[in-house]
Amino acid sequence: MKSLTFVFCVFAFKSLMAALPTAVDGQPLPSLAPVLEQVTPAVVNVNTKSVQYVRSRNNDFYSWFYGLPSAPRERVTQSLGSGVIIDAVQGLILTNHHVVNDADEISVVLHDGRQFDARLIGSDEGTDVAVIQIEAKDLTALPLADSSELRVGDFVVAVGNPFGLGQTVTSGIVSALGRTSLSGLGYQNFIQTDASINPGNSGGALINLNGELVGINTAIFSPSGGNVGIGFAIPSSLAERMMRQLVAYGTVRRGSLGIQVQDITDRLSQAFNIAINQGVLVTAVDPESPAERAGLQAGDVVTYINGQKISSSKQFQNFEGLIELDSDVTVGFLREGKELRKLTRISEIDRSEMSGQELHRELTGSVLINLPHKYRENYQGVFVESVERSSSAWQLGLRAGDLITAVDKNDIVNLKQLNKRMAKKVVLSIYRNGRYYLLPLSD
Repeated sequence: MKSLTFVFCVFAFKSLMAALPTAVDGQPLPSLAPVLEQVTPAVVNVNTKSVQYVRSRNNDFYSWFYGLPSAPRERVTQSLGSGVIIDAVQGLILTNHHVVNDADEISVVLHDGRQFDARLIGSDEGTDVAVIQIEAKDLTALPLADSSELRVGDFVVAVGNPFGLGQTVTSGIVSALGRTSLSGLGYQNFIQTDASINPGNSGGALINLNGELVGINTAIFSPSGGNVGIGFAIPSSLAERMMRQLVAYGTVRRGSLGIQVQDITDRLSQAFNIAINQGVLVTAVDPESPAERAGLQAGDVVTYINGQKISSSKQFQNFEGLIELDSDVTVGFLREGKELRKLTRISEIDRSEMSGQELHRELTGSVLINLPHKYRENYQGVFVESVERSSSAWQLGLRAGDLITAVDKNDIVNLKQLNKRMAKKVVLSIYRNGRYYLLPLSD
């Protein structure tokens, strides 16, 4: 009898839901449909294709035995993602770096079914932002909101292409702001939302109820691989800053304060009479750096950068990595118990990352960065982060993981010194796997 009553109640509830009116007292019920009619044409599906060459052991044996040429087999991989049209006139689309990374072909499918080949304008692994471009007419662009005005609890809507099903809309709220310390991701300042985000949503839009872009969906936290209500988006203000640089330079040019820091342990907390989460301890200051110009010294405790509280070395690296060149930075710090604040400027020469082409034509295809802090206790020099296969730098013999320690026997500690000592014809000292090599560059 109880089960019959339950079934009847469910049936009655469904009948009631089916009969809900579209208006109450002449007023229409709330709906996201009018907003989405303006938004969905600006969200696109991004399809990529990559060709990888693999060699079969059997094929190599028979080729060798019969004297036949050994030809690698092609393996084609495809992936799906999303993107947001930001500039309708130029056809500029924001998406994720991981959506288009290593793609040989990129195509875009619009909301109305039109399909276009896209070209990569620029991509940044650190923030997972990429810009692609299509040549098309009658595009719809999504206006950008100031993501710094978001509050926890604000309603948001995610639009994208989950699992390749086609354009899909989900809704939720802003669960948290300024999320950092997520494993496996680069520079972090994420919006967390419970709006359903799944594989394929990457690069799609997170919008507010005004139909403005507040974030680019980029990652989920999930033990199963599907949505569990914890998704992350790159704030639109940050994505827009990265986009400007990618359009202007094809890459993101980052600056460095020029200091090494470490977390404050219990012992350091007692020694300096400060709370463990009150800042990070400066252990070294690079010569001629913005930090040195501001008067920072080893032993200072950095507590704020541009008004943002610093609680850990990871947080410090995130904030430093998002500082643009040619910008003023206010550093708040403690020295002998006194609170101090200094203004300094990160200029063009204070780069923390450069393409090899900017230094010498024979280094084209490489990316060089200042040596990460965790290695500086045992090593000094400039780190080769990546080298494209078949590039000039690759053919020269440079490899990812190499350490450039000197130019013409003059030791260097950062990109700034390397840049100053470079000439058309120099000899670089390279450290690799416990051995040193000399690498001459010709003019």
